[in-house]
Amino acid sequence: MSKKDTQENIVNTPLTREGKGGGVARLFKDTAIYGLSSIVGRFLNYLLVPLYTHYMPTQSGDYGISTNIYAYTALILVLLTFGMETTLFRFANEQPPLTPPEGGRFPSPRGGWEGAVWPDTVFSTGFALIASLTALFLACIFGFITPIADKLGYGEHHEYLLMMAAVVAMDALQALPFSFLRFQKRPIRFATLKLLFIAFNIGLNLLYFVVLHKTSVFYVFAINLACTSLISLIFIPELFKIHWHFDWSLLKRMLSYSWPILILGVAGILNQVADKIMFPLVYPDKVEANVQLGIYGSCVKIAMIMAMITQAFRYAYEPIVFAKSKDKDKNEYYAVAMKYFLIFTLLAFLCVMGYIDILQLILGKGYREGMAVVPIVMVAEIMMGVYFNLSFWYKLIDKTIYGAWFSLAGCAVLFLVNYLFIPEYSYMACAWGGVAGYGTAMVLSYIVGQAKNPIPYPMKSILTYVLMTALFYAVMHFTNEWHIALRLLTNTLLILLFCAHVYWHEIRKK
Repeated sequence: MSKKDTQENIVNTPLTREGKGGGVARLFKDTAIYGLSSIVGRFLNYLLVPLYTHYMPTQSGDYGISTNIYAYTALILVLLTFGMETTLFRFANEQPPLTPPEGGRFPSPRGGWEGAVWPDTVFSTGFALIASLTALFLACIFGFITPIADKLGYGEHHEYLLMMAAVVAMDALQALPFSFLRFQKRPIRFATLKLLFIAFNIGLNLLYFVVLHKTSVFYVFAINLACTSLISLIFIPELFKIHWHFDWSLLKRMLSYSWPILILGVAGILNQVADKIMFPLVYPDKVEANVQLGIYGSCVKIAMIMAMITQAFRYAYEPIVFAKSKDKDKNEYYAVAMKYFLIFTLLAFLCVMGYIDILQLILGKGYREGMAVVPIVMVAEIMMGVYFNLSFWYKLIDKTIYGAWFSLAGCAVLFLVNYLFIPEYSYMACAWGGVAGYGTAMVLSYIVGQAKNPIPYPMKSILTYVLMTALFYAVMHFTNEWHIALRLLTNTLLILLFCAHVYWHEIRKK
């Protein structure tokens, strides 16, 4: 990295580059690129579901093993990154200190070569923490693999845990470099690396599963390891461009800022993966547990259409929320945005349920028996989206600890439901546990938020759309015994009727 490039990295922040109007335009452009790469990436990964469920027999339990181990990796990744991705943006954009750290030569008060390496110091300090945690994690896994594998039920397959430990370690080490690309305003580089991983992953999966007929879960993990290793190798030249410097005093400040984010992140990810982690541990038949978890995990993928919609909305909406935080009409804007979010997601719910007979063909025949969880999981995802919208009141006043408490409360409810009911109701308990958990967090955030920062949500209009969706879904469910052509026609008419109501009451009057 040249002196000029390094100076531009600190000077060209969202607050200073191109003036107010140009900065906002660039913000939307970057958001579109980041959002597109994420949504496209998730969609392409989504295409692996039919591949796995058609080539992995249900009774093998391989898809259940994959679901379980990936749930662990998601949780471990949050722990290893320790909230440093968000923390990087917070501290790399601040004014460099007036005096250099002990033994250091920088930064100067403003600008210049020495001042311009301040973001590198923030990156170096955060990366050192993540690298230390990752090294400790790998030492524990490789040093105690036998008792860990036995405890988790993989005593005969240590290689599964070792491969995925290496994957999650490399993912953790990549997290901050990816965030630094965003800080440097390099969305093309960011998106290219993300999509390269997806393309390489899909290509190898097609090769091994379709061409070579290697259908064991071992190859799922091995392919992931190969793809993650490729991206890690590509990042190495980027790391050599960093001006490395570790700052103890900075680390203390970063840790003080990041620990509430860590709690929020852990609580959030547990709400998503706790059921998949707990299932093999509490289900009475350990062999059948992987079979049942595979069925549940595959059907949940169909419901994840809602998660992709929510994420797309988040990428577009989150920057606008913070941009409008000082406007006088911000609360009215947030209220209307909530209503349109619900309209959008409820329409998506009706579309998925209306054409579920077609969508279920994505899965292998042996996995379709779990389709009853799809509407339940989609309702849970809608609640999560509402909770996301309700969360801005505490984010805008720097009280993210509220989010941690709400998420932990929801997580506790989810744990309780899963622990009590999985032994008897199998994966249906997981689906309802998600509704209970996200519903708890959503209600708590609404009640406390209205007390701390009241927002005039149009509850009458919102409830109208919710009740309309419930009625239309009940009609769709009633037509289950009809001929498929008549059923699809009826469901299409109901969806069009919902759209007509939206047009008449929301668009025409504008």
